[in-house]
Amino acid sequence: MNKKRFVHPIHEVIGYINWTYFFHAWGFPPRFASIANVHGCDSCRALWLASFPVEERAQAAEAMQLFKEAERMLYSLNGQFSTYAICRLCEANADGDDLLLDNLRLPLLRQQTNADSDAPFLCLSDFVRPLASGVKDCVGVFATTIDKQMLTLFTNDPYKNLLVQTLADRLAEATAEVLHQHVRREMWGYAPDECLTVAQLHREEFQGIRPAVGYPSLPDQSVNFILDELLEMKHIGISLTEHGAMSPHASVSGLMIAHPAAHYFAVGRISHEQLSDYAIRRGLPEKKMQAFLANIL
Repeated sequence: MNKKRFVHPIHEVIGYINWTYFFHAWGFPPRFASIANVHGCDSCRALWLASFPVEERAQAAEAMQLFKEAERMLYSLNGQFSTYAICRLCEANADGDDLLLDNLRLPLLRQQTNADSDAPFLCLSDFVRPLASGVKDCVGVFATTIDKQMLTLFTNDPYKNLLVQTLADRLAEATAEVLHQHVRREMWGYAPDECLTVAQLHREEFQGIRPAVGYPSLPDQSVNFILDELLEMKHIGISLTEHGAMSPHASVSGLMIAHPAAHYFAVGRISHEQLSDYAIRRGLPEKKMQAFLANIL
């Protein structure tokens, strides 16, 4: 077992924030996120504003003002709060559609529909060395979060409260980016010479993938209960609800897979037959699994 916990002052992760998703949360098109790449002087920002068609400049000005306020809030939070990460590198093998992680079984779901009729139906276990090979592989499991006290700020100011909530989400994701980079270069070390810009990291130009719980290739939120057995998320302040949701909500968990051919995909809709099989593999009643997976049945 190789498990480590990390604490980051906010200034260490600010540079890894993906502002596209921040602006998306506020209802802005992705193109306005480019303000994050503009020098902060008035002339540079004026040039950025002028680069938009006249009919878009009012909205661009709103986005620019939002970014200014987000920057101010981030720097006010720095020094008061931190972000946290925990990661464990597990000996791993694939056993059908399950992963064996340090001898703990993690059942997964396989695609049953695919837009490309010639493409295989994928499962994340496909990117891990099979048990029958007799050779051990490795898979990382991780979680990141923020100081939960951050989410209680500005309760009497709805605008600032929403701003800190959306920034907290981005900080948790940015911490996952920092963690994954450290894992690839040092902790796991399968890409020690990697030298990518933050823009390249956001385009996922690194080797391997980092599927997060709740996202299309790992849609079952309840697998957090299994990840928690491996990580003990309480050590970075994360607790789980009865449905497997993480608290604070500004938290991320998932897997790290290094296979060079690994890529993201959507499990999509599954049949009741796979639901039954998955419930058996999870060792849980089918009705309970049906509640966990209602959105993809």
